[in-house]
Amino acid sequence: MMMVKLNKQQQRWLDSVRKKPIIYGLENGFTDLQDIHNEWIKLFLFSKDDLTLQAHRGSYKTTCLSIAIALMIVVFPWLNILFMRKTDDDVKEIVKQIAKLLKTDLFRTLSKVLWSKDVILTIESAFEIDTNLKRNARGTSQLVGIGHKGSITGKHFDIVITDDIVNISDRISRADRERTKITYQELQNVKNRGGRFINTGTPWHKEDAFTLMPNLIKYDCYSTGMMTDKEIQDIRGKMTTSLFAANYELKHIADEDALFTSPNYTDETELIFNGIGHIDASYGGDDGTAFTIFKHYEDRIIGFGKRWDKHVDECLKEIQIYHEEYKVGTVHLERNADKGFLTRDLRKLKIPAIDYHEQQNKFIKITTYLRKYWKQIEWIEGTDPDYINEILDYTENAGHDDSPDSAASLIRIIDIEQTSRRKNYSGKGRR
Repeated sequence: MMMVKLNKQQQRWLDSVRKKPIIYGLENGFTDLQDIHNEWIKLFLFSKDDLTLQAHRGSYKTTCLSIAIALMIVVFPWLNILFMRKTDDDVKEIVKQIAKLLKTDLFRTLSKVLWSKDVILTIESAFEIDTNLKRNARGTSQLVGIGHKGSITGKHFDIVITDDIVNISDRISRADRERTKITYQELQNVKNRGGRFINTGTPWHKEDAFTLMPNLIKYDCYSTGMMTDKEIQDIRGKMTTSLFAANYELKHIADEDALFTSPNYTDETELIFNGIGHIDASYGGDDGTAFTIFKHYEDRIIGFGKRWDKHVDECLKEIQIYHEEYKVGTVHLERNADKGFLTRDLRKLKIPAIDYHEQQNKFIKITTYLRKYWKQIEWIEGTDPDYINEILDYTENAGHDDSPDSAASLIRIIDIEQTSRRKNYSGKGRR
């Protein structure tokens, strides 16, 4: 670890890193960490081979990574580290957390003991950290963060870390799964000889990028001890069987029990023009607001969906923008909750609106109409992944159902129109 003879104080502090690195988290506010997290941090720091750690959602994987990276920067200052997450914003969050750790008294003391000087950040940005401890002549900073769509051409690193580069997008889109795989394959070219990979995350699909990652270690919701039986059962009741199995049991099973299979997509955006819309409105509480657009053809339905965790009043400007962008005609909505006030607000924004009184059971509506037409729907680019995922996760006991309710309500209108046309055509034929 160090090429000089260690004094007793240095040996004592290095032993703390080797045996109890969790201390550097616990003493800096991460008080929920447990013994299992100590083992994870040790793996990140000292594993000689490539490592892939899968653990269930909410298991503090990324927290452990941030502690390990901060320790690497101080204890192994000759290393260059690449840290990749799905988006730039995801990266910024963790780089900021690592910078905060490095500025704490505990890390400054560790640096003082090992290197006879406090660690000082010479570069601190949203995507980079370099310190006065740096021990190589390369121009690359000790830590470089990047989103999975960022450029890695010409870069080289000793440690390549991917964290949650597989996410909801990989579940609902085959194109996104393939892009993530290509990105991961490209990362092989930036690892220095003798370097290693650390991969962490949660699986979302049986064909996602985890199929390419070596030396897999799994910690499911039953083995970590972080979730009670009651918590497990509660979450299980709010998800489809297949999604719970993937995200909490870390295994893939057939989707026989799922109401909705993987969605279809189209890049023919203009086909949605002159369709109709629907708003499932939130007026506060835990509900969200969902906006759906469908354009029906003979055997195809072109769709768009957007979901917000907001009161509908806060969504009207965005709804107006989507209405104009996709040349939507009439927007339909329930009047049960607000007695028609939202309808008037939409008309003030020049959005033609029709309201109705909802009487049908929501579960019956969703399973009757949306499920019937699901395979005919092709979603355009720009459809909100959270909207689609809420449909894929739908069960009768789901905590949130705004998106499938909005889609089913609009499909019901299409189905009624289709039935009416068939009756009229049939009637003409008999005359």
